[in-house]
Amino acid sequence: MTNKKIIPIAAGEADTTNQSSCGDAEPFALMVLGDSMVPEFNEGEVIIIEPGPRIIEGSYVLAFNGEEYIFRQLIKNESGWLLHALNENYPDLPVEDLSEIKGIITQKSRPGRRRASKIYIE
Repeated sequence: MTNKKIIPIAAGEADTTNQSSCGDAEPFALMVLGDSMVPEFNEGEVIIIEPGPRIIEGSYVLAFNGEEYIFRQLIKNESGWLLHALNENYPDLPVEDLSEIKGIITQKSRPGRRRASKIYIE
């Protein structure tokens, strides 16, 4: 087990821009597009996202940043929180507010290959 710290989000930081429903708490799947998260995540792989306030430093996350949803690794440095692309050709993006984080990636798989699956958070 790693020593990663769970970062709680205060009630006031929750996303209140959209009306919520019971379905907002359900995990969902997205397909990876592009190469910003290579080599860990390749285009065409399917990722499972678990919405909610359980954020762990170093986790792969889905965030709403700059008017679009983005898939990155959440890291912290001396200047604050960043959305980090694993591909060095993409810049790190500052996170102004942790409410930008919409969920954490819990699993990935390659379509058609059951054994090509990896779990990140249980």
